[in-house]
Amino acid sequence: MPGFIALGAIWGSSFLFIKVGVGELHPTYVTLARVALGAATILLVLLVLRERLPRSPRVWAHLLVVGAVGVAFPFTLFAYGEQRIPSLLAGIWNATTPLVALPLAALVFRTERLTARKVAGVGLGFAGVLVLLGVWQGVSGAVLTGQLMCFGASCCYGFAIAYLKRFVATGQFSGLSLVAGQTLAATAVMAVLAPLVGGAPPDPTELSGEVIGSLVALGALGSGVAFLIHYRNIRLVGASAASLVTYLIPLFAVLAGVVVLSESLVWYQPVGTLIVLSGIAIMQGLPQLGRRRPTARPDPAPGPGGPPESELPAAGPAPAAPVGPDPTGR
Repeated sequence: MPGFIALGAIWGSSFLFIKVGVGELHPTYVTLARVALGAATILLVLLVLRERLPRSPRVWAHLLVVGAVGVAFPFTLFAYGEQRIPSLLAGIWNATTPLVALPLAALVFRTERLTARKVAGVGLGFAGVLVLLGVWQGVSGAVLTGQLMCFGASCCYGFAIAYLKRFVATGQFSGLSLVAGQTLAATAVMAVLAPLVGGAPPDPTELSGEVIGSLVALGALGSGVAFLIHYRNIRLVGASAASLVTYLIPLFAVLAGVVVLSESLVWYQPVGTLIVLSGIAIMQGLPQLGRRRPTARPDPAPGPGGPPESELPAAGPAPAAPVGPDPTGR
């Protein structure tokens, strides 16, 4: 399925673009440029589609929480993390999001039920996290800090997914309008934080073409075009099958890091990744990708407008690819 592969490539390559961006910019300004360009792109799409932003103050209050915790903070944590570890490793850590989303949804927000299968999947996934860290040989210093920052970013994504489902899954708004609200809120948050943390704004004329291109790709492509592709995938194969893009993102992140940046893997990192993804597969159940959804029944609105957690557009795109327990309850 071309759209499925394209989405994995776009979100997987985001970690490459972050690595290039932090080479010349403070992490907070990488995030600010990313969310601002993403918000502008999505607003343009909303204008073309003649969709409206939410108007409810209550919804905007929730979107501010998600914009901060589910967009601004994880984007910044990944940028900080990639100052310390390779981009391909950051892409691998992004895949751990469902391991956090399910326990939060079940134990904190009470929007999911824990079953023996799901608990087993989460347990196996966290065993894979320990393998990723290489705990048997001891991990410390900048490498450990960078990995923990990236895992913290995935925890933020997991919180945002569960929070959206609990407080914003009303069916009143399209997923795209809610993504626009999240990125606008994140832009406002970073417009305040970036000067406080990162100092004076950089001079755009002093940035290299590679950095400018990377920021445009992160914002316009990763947040704008990618979500359009994702919603199309949901309509074609359903939310559960569309969430399988989770398994492609680490693959493309590794390919981009190795081919473009000449990064290298340690043997236990791909092994840990396979264990993590196996745990997620057990936890979610594997839907059939090749089967189209019945046309007799209309799809729910993509994103938090519909109930399945795997449709929730938790921030962005490297997004936190919208993942979560199988909405069929298998």
